[in-house]
Amino acid sequence: MKEKLQALCTEIETAMAEVATSRGLYELKVKFQSELKGVMSGMRDLPKEERPAFGKIVNEYKQDLEEKFETRAAAVKEMEMQAKYAAERIDITMPGKAYKAGALHPITLVKNQLIDIFAGMGFKVFEGPEIETDYYNFTALNTPKDHPARDMQDTFYLAENLLLRTQTSAGQIRVMEKEAPPIKILSPGRVFRSDDDATHSPMFHQMEGLVVDKGITLCDLQGMLAEFAKKMFTSSTKVRLRPSYFPFTEPSVEVDLSCSECGGKGCRLCKGTGWIEVLGAGMVNRRVLENCGVDPDEYTGFAFGMGIERIAMLKYGVNNIKTLFENDTRFLEQFEE
Repeated sequence: MKEKLQALCTEIETAMAEVATSRGLYELKVKFQSELKGVMSGMRDLPKEERPAFGKIVNEYKQDLEEKFETRAAAVKEMEMQAKYAAERIDITMPGKAYKAGALHPITLVKNQLIDIFAGMGFKVFEGPEIETDYYNFTALNTPKDHPARDMQDTFYLAENLLLRTQTSAGQIRVMEKEAPPIKILSPGRVFRSDDDATHSPMFHQMEGLVVDKGITLCDLQGMLAEFAKKMFTSSTKVRLRPSYFPFTEPSVEVDLSCSECGGKGCRLCKGTGWIEVLGAGMVNRRVLENCGVDPDEYTGFAFGMGIERIAMLKYGVNNIKTLFENDTRFLEQFEE
């Protein structure tokens, strides 16, 4: 039994000297403890008078090996720390790595500029859901199911009564239902239409505005848009209103700005007209006010809506809307502030 114990201890000591990791040392210690129990279980085969002496010898070997395990564990831990330090060492004489800072996307830049401009005029921001009901997206905006104006927008339907909103005007209805006039809000966000070419995208961003109060006229709309144009483009930018049609405004207008490229003289960008169509607007239709519980005989209002990509393309001279979504860093780096 004693010889078996000595052989086990010699084997463990030899293996201990070769172990170079804390995990390996732990596994060796578990193995030693397991095999030591096997040796001690053989004590029952010894005569009773020999058992105390053998138990004392086992405890001495065990204590000795425990101390050696602790000593070896400290040495292995130091070796591992030194190896880690060497692997993570930084050569402070080497030149540093330059990391480029990110920049805001041009759509985000223009969105923030628009919000700043209109917030300065007293507008507050409201963001509605991107998945809308047919009621808020169409019916409440004076576009019932059989209305021909629905053909103007190719809609992504998710269910019979659910759709990806085609305009942020739905947010105007939600606000008018909950708040009493006076109302002055902006409703920015993503909208979706089945349309795709050089100037249209299936997903794009809109910024809609709504003002409802007593005595609001089309002149108020024109004056506000004139102020917006000067702050967004140049102080010499002019605004022109042309008659148009939208089911949720009456009268409705298309809003043109004098071409920032040629100053209104006529160029390739404005196709020689001196004007560029920018947004749609008009006086809020009486039926829309009635749908929201607002008395159209007491209150009037105007609404306007613009594509943020459209504004960005004009402001920065981008000729294809897809450029704004391709994430080409050569393009995006031009907008770093």
